[in-house]
Amino acid sequence: MTRAPGVVATVVLLGALLAAASGSSARSGRQTPSPPAPPVVITPPPPNVCDNGALHLRCPDLVMSAPFDLEFDRHTYPGHVLLRASSSINNHGAGPLELRGHRARGAGFMRVSQIIYRSNGRRLVVPTKARLGFKFVSGNRYGFATGNASYWKYRGAARFMLWQLNKRNQPIKRVRTGPKLFYCFRDLDHTRSSRRSPKSAHYPACSQNRYQRKDTLGTSVGWSDVYPYSYPEQYVDVTGLRGRFAYVQLADPFNNIAESNERNNISEVILQLPSGRVLHRRTGVSLP
Repeated sequence: MTRAPGVVATVVLLGALLAAASGSSARSGRQTPSPPAPPVVITPPPPNVCDNGALHLRCPDLVMSAPFDLEFDRHTYPGHVLLRASSSINNHGAGPLELRGHRARGAGFMRVSQIIYRSNGRRLVVPTKARLGFKFVSGNRYGFATGNASYWKYRGAARFMLWQLNKRNQPIKRVRTGPKLFYCFRDLDHTRSSRRSPKSAHYPACSQNRYQRKDTLGTSVGWSDVYPYSYPEQYVDVTGLRGRFAYVQLADPFNNIAESNERNNISEVILQLPSGRVLHRRTGVSLP
C-alpha cells in the first residue's frame, strides 16, 4: 500500500457528527476489537474566550496533520482489517496549549482547567468539562512488542473516523469510528519555528504515577504531539468495506479546548477500499 506523507490540513469537515465512547484495550490474553461507538447528541460548545479581543489572550490553535503512514493490519485482530495511520496534533497558535489536572480525594480521574496566557504574561484559568484518565496502554504494538504501561492522558484529544463518499468526494455518511480518544499532549517534535516557539521541549511525556494528584499536559507553540501508526488504537476497522472513503482525523472532538481558530481541526485522506489506493488529500471541505 502506498504510504501517504503528512500534510497539514487547514479547514473544517464534519465537526458536529461525532462518536462518544472510547474503546477499551485488553490487558492480557487475546484482544478483541472495540465495538462501534454509539452516536451521541452534540451540544453547542460554550462561548470561546479566545474570541474576546479585550482579554488580549495568546490562545493555542490545534491543527491536525493529514493521516500519514497508512498501513493495512490483518494480524492484530484475526478476521479484521484495520487501517492504521500515524497522527500529529500541531499547535499553530500564538500561545501554548496548557491543561492542568486536579484529582479530588478518592476520584479515579482528574478534572481539567485550561491555562491561557495573556499578552502581559498573566494567566487566565478556564474551567472545562474535560478529564484526565489513567489510561492503560498495551505493549502489543503492530509489528513488535514492548512493556505494558499506564499514563495520565487527556480524554477527547482527537477522533478518527471513516466517511463514505460519493463520486464527487462529498460525504454520504459516517460508517466507522476508531477507538482512540486519549492523548498525552506533549512537546514531541518541533515542527514550526517562530519567535514564540521554544527551541527545546517544555511539556514532557505523560506521568506514570498512579497516585499523582496534579498533572500538567501541553503542547508549545510550533510543537507537535505525534503518534505512530503502530501505536495501540491508531486505526479504523475497515473490514468488508468497498468504495470511496475519507479517513478523517479530528482534533478536540468534544469542543473542550478554547482555540483561536475552531475551523481548522480536521484533516483527511481520500482513498479507495479495499485496494487502499490513495486518491488525494483535501482541505476546505464541509458538510453539504
